[in-house]
Amino acid sequence: MPYRAPPPTIEKPLLLADIGGTNARFSLIGEGVSERTLVLPSARFSSLDAATQEFLSTIPAEHRPRHAAFAVAGPVMGDEVTLTNLSWRFSIAKLKDTLGLARLEVINDFTAVALAIPQLSTIDIQRIGSTAGLNTSITGGTMITRMPVAVLGPGSGLGVSGLILAPGGGWLPLSGEGGHVLLAPADDRESDILRCLRREFGPVSAERVVSGPGLINLYHALCSLDGRTPTQTAAADITTAALNGSCPFCRETLEVFASFLGNVAGNLALTLGARGGVYIAGGIVPRLGIFLERSAFRRRFVEKGPQQSYLEAIPSFVITHPHPAFLGLASLFSQ
Repeated sequence: MPYRAPPPTIEKPLLLADIGGTNARFSLIGEGVSERTLVLPSARFSSLDAATQEFLSTIPAEHRPRHAAFAVAGPVMGDEVTLTNLSWRFSIAKLKDTLGLARLEVINDFTAVALAIPQLSTIDIQRIGSTAGLNTSITGGTMITRMPVAVLGPGSGLGVSGLILAPGGGWLPLSGEGGHVLLAPADDRESDILRCLRREFGPVSAERVVSGPGLINLYHALCSLDGRTPTQTAAADITTAALNGSCPFCRETLEVFASFLGNVAGNLALTLGARGGVYIAGGIVPRLGIFLERSAFRRRFVEKGPQQSYLEAIPSFVITHPHPAFLGLASLFSQ
């Protein structure tokens, strides 16, 4: 890990929210407060305010928070925030007043995940590629302390962030929209897939493939290429059928998904010089278990021509902590 920071001490009740295109996750923490966590389907609500009020209605009046930190799946570049994969738009200042808060911090969801990295322990991560493997091109890698860290994760979209060393020590998180970089094929099959997707979407971003909706896009593209009639309509069903072996075609979909994920992760590692490691979060990959280890992910991660040896030295991990964004958000109040 980059380093292990002490857990933040929260004296007053602190409202945390991790807002994605599928779920809105809320938690209340603080000394003297029994931690409460609630996951709400985002589609049930017309706005972030409405979802937040639903959670706050479960909080006793004496524990009503005055401080909050929200992580949202979209760019945060000013007071007005629009979520990328959800039809919610809000003003930070107005939301703060509506909720009766003294302080409200709003950051990108994967910026929050990046802030969590220094607080994760070995039980919160799973290494992809063991140093005990037979082929160093698909295994190995040793993190270098205080070198840049890369973070990405497919869910309703594809989140991307990272950490770089701050001039005075500690870490600075990156905030960007790297999930929307254009995707590149590595073989003829992938070229055919992207050609098929371009007919529907135009230029194909990484998020069009490496995400929950992207799994469905992949599945339909493969059906089209092989002249099959699609029978699956949900990413979760495709994943389940792939992992239990009931659908070889779904298995290929997941294999291609893992390959593209490895490609994107390797590109990010090269861009950031992420010798401190690459960490994968999101709603999909932590559920794949041993599949990712056995997939082409790590091979595609390192296959970058003359820079293969550079990438072989970079370790890759899956974040298994259930709510890493909450750790990152809480750290905003300890800095």
